[in-house]
Amino acid sequence: MTTPQYELANPPTDAISAIQYAPTSLRLLVASWDKYVYLYDTSQSSGQLLDKYEHRAPVLGVCFGENDEAAYTAGLDWDVRRINLSTGAQTVLSTHTNGVKSVLYSRPQNILISASWDSTLHIHHLSHPSKPHVTINLPNKPFSLSLTPTKLVVAMASRTLHIYTLSDLASDSAAQGIEPWQRRESSLKFMTRAVACMPNDAGYASSSIEGRVAVEWFDPSATSQSRKYAFKCHRQTSPEGIDVVYPVNALAFHPVHGTFASGGGDGFVALWDGVAKRRIRQYQKYAASVSALSFSGNGRFLAVAVSPGFEDGKEGVAEGMVAVFVRELSEGEAKGKGAK
Repeated sequence: MTTPQYELANPPTDAISAIQYAPTSLRLLVASWDKYVYLYDTSQSSGQLLDKYEHRAPVLGVCFGENDEAAYTAGLDWDVRRINLSTGAQTVLSTHTNGVKSVLYSRPQNILISASWDSTLHIHHLSHPSKPHVTINLPNKPFSLSLTPTKLVVAMASRTLHIYTLSDLASDSAAQGIEPWQRRESSLKFMTRAVACMPNDAGYASSSIEGRVAVEWFDPSATSQSRKYAFKCHRQTSPEGIDVVYPVNALAFHPVHGTFASGGGDGFVALWDGVAKRRIRQYQKYAASVSALSFSGNGRFLAVAVSPGFEDGKEGVAEGMVAVFVRELSEGEAKGKGAK
């Protein structure tokens, strides 16, 4: 790669809802409101569109499964689907009773978790395809999900947050109903937009529509909980001197260094050291709102999805406003700076 960043050719034609890198390769999945899931190879400059997979309705969630040839999707057709990326064959695993916002695959447990606006989770046991999915009822509509090797964090409406133990979700007793390991209220005063877990399984970051990010730890002890904090970000001063606050749409942790990236409605992406409470750097402004972020499995690349977020009050998606950028990170670019 001759430049640190390039734009993928053949982007989606409508807003991007989710992106995810494969765990062990530079394949990238992109879900869009244009009713397609796109598969790119980002190992070469400008990338290559390998295939795209049509759905009946806008696609809201996408993830890789047990290997680079398996993908899972969720969207406004209410279905949770498995896609064989080689053949294009699609299989419906379950159907919710409202749009499905998110879908995540747990490799240690070999389960797929979907979260729907019908206020339920579906747990799919992929090792036993004939086994019916398990439904977990939630107190509120889920907005964002994130996994660690052992835990699931579900951020919901009414500033509610549940933390589940994955071994409980994967157990046979889950069908009889399980309780979350922890119930929490968000540290943020306004609606949660995104949640992302630390790769070391120690905690998570969450973001809100009101230009703030909170960092918290799982350990329920008073000492650990006293470490949690929140900070303002993705705010710009208008020419009139007014502080304009933007939603923080996306969060992603670096898989090696444990720092994290945030993407906002202001069109900026920033890197943060959550332990040292410091901003590492901020990249140049993109042409539209940052809607999704994903680090590659080796941490060398950051994919940035850009889509109109209608923060400026203008409706419609102009040509060239939807894009995916891939940034190659230099050695140490995402490494924490340490405490001041």
